Amino acid sequence: MIARLIAAALVLAATAASAQTAQEIVAAADKVRNPGQPFSLTNTLVEYRSGKAGAKMVLAIYAKEDKDNQQFRNIVRFVDPPRDVGKLMLKNGNILWFYDPASKASVRMSPQQRLLGQASNGDVLTVNLAKDYAATLAGSEQIQDADRKPRETWRLELMAVDESVTYHRIEYWIEKDSFQTVKGRFFSDSGRLLKTAYYRKIEMQLGGPRPTEAIIIDGVDTNLVTRMNFVDYKARDIPESWFQREFLPRFRPE
Repeated sequence: MIARLIAAALVLAATAASAQTAQEIVAAADKVRNPGQPFSLTNTLVEYRSGKAGAKMVLAIYAKEDKDNQQFRNIVRFVDPPRDVGKLMLKNGNILWFYDPASKASVRMSPQQRLLGQASNGDVLTVNLAKDYAATLAGSEQIQDADRKPRETWRLELMAVDESVTYHRIEYWIEKDSFQTVKGRFFSDSGRLLKTAYYRKIEMQLGGPRPTEAIIIDGVDTNLVTRMNFVDYKARDIPESWFQREFLPRFRPE
C-alpha cells in the first residue's frame, strides 16, 4: 500500500512539474510573439481558394498589456476594404465589442466569429495564451515548418480556462531553442479541427525576432487558406481612454 501511495505521489509530482514547465514554455513563446510595450501594427489578410487570391482586408491593430492581469487589450481599426473603413473592434478583458460609425452603435460579438476566410475575430487580436489556457507538455517532436524545414519543438496541449476565448483546445508546437511558435491546430468544444496555422518569416521587430506571417489552413478543406502579414510595428503611447467602450465614437488613432 505504501509503495502504491509513493508511486501515485511521484506521478502527481511529475504531472505538476510537467504542467508548470509547459506553462512556462507557453509564456516564453508569448513574450517572443508579442512586444513588451504598447504597440501598433498593420495586419493584411488575404483569402485563397485553390491558390487563387480572393478577398482582402487590412486592419490596424493597437495593443497594450494590462499590468494587473498580463493580458492584452486591443483596438482593431478597419482600413480596407472601403466599405469597412472606420469600423472598430475593442477587446478589454474577455469582452469584445464591435463599433460601426454608420449606426454609432457598439455591440458585443464573439471572438469565434469568422472575420475573413479562415481567420476569426480572435485570430487578429494580441493575446497571451498562457493566461487563457492551461498547458500540458505532450512531448518533443521534430516537425516541418511552413517552408518544409525541420524544427525541433515541444508539442503542447492547451485547454481553455475561460469559455469566452477563441478556441476550446489548441495543439501547439514551439521551437526549443528560440521559443518561436511554429505551428498550431485549433479545435472547437466538440473536438472538431477548425484550422491549422503555421507561423513564419521571422524578422526583428521592436527589439525581438517575431513572426511576420501566419498561414491559416481550413480544418476540412485544405484548399481554403488565409494569409496574414504583420508589418509596420511601432511603439506607441496608447492612452487608457482608448479601451473604454464609451470612447469608441471619438476614437482618432493619430
